[in-house]
Amino acid sequence: MIFLGEKEAFIARVLIKKIKDTGAECDFVPWTVKDISANLPETSLITVFIEDGTLPDEEVIHYLADIVEEHSIQLILIGDNTDTRQISDHLANGAVYKTFTRPVDNNEYAECVTDYFEKANSGAFKKSILVVDDDPQYLTTIREWLKDTYKVAMVNSGLQAIKWLGKNKVNLILLDHDMPVTTGPQVLEMLRSDPETASIPVMFLTGKGDKESVMAVVALKPEGYFLKSIKKTELLEKLQEFFILHR
Repeated sequence: MIFLGEKEAFIARVLIKKIKDTGAECDFVPWTVKDISANLPETSLITVFIEDGTLPDEEVIHYLADIVEEHSIQLILIGDNTDTRQISDHLANGAVYKTFTRPVDNNEYAECVTDYFEKANSGAFKKSILVVDDDPQYLTTIREWLKDTYKVAMVNSGLQAIKWLGKNKVNLILLDHDMPVTTGPQVLEMLRSDPETASIPVMFLTGKGDKESVMAVVALKPEGYFLKSIKKTELLEKLQEFFILHR
């Protein structure tokens, strides 16, 4: 994680040491776009420390708003209520993990960071995707592609999907269009007719890329569709774009 501030003041050093004592990596970074960008790789949690009412520049606040969405980063805000609100008002819902009013309790702050990393390591912050496809080889491939970024569940039929959704929540369904017995369109119709599942976004997976087949898929008004020939990098990029837009 990184600890942002105007300067590395005494309190900032105390809090950073407290985090390092828990075993977590934590470095002070001045709140400029250049410095934040240079330290962004491998960062999933950022503390913004506001002292004496001195806020980051508007450019920095907008940059933070962009990166927390693009990289699914969480923020901890420390400062007076008025100051932290000026930052949180620019952020998407769910971007702020915790807000502390100064003076902050050092132990409470350290416990908050520890709690975050425990949840992160257990996958609590990952979006969940249900993949529905009758081809076991394709299911395995998709799971390997997605498992590092998302929580992935797999079922091999539409009826299994309905049963699974009766007990579990999910952020997105990737649904094979051309399954035997219960087809993708039939499954989508069942999902849309049930109030419990009607609002779950569905994207079709299809092996047919001709215009007629694509138009037939689009006519069902899913959130989108992917050709099964899609490459891993493109799939991950498209999914990231989807979740940014639907945050």
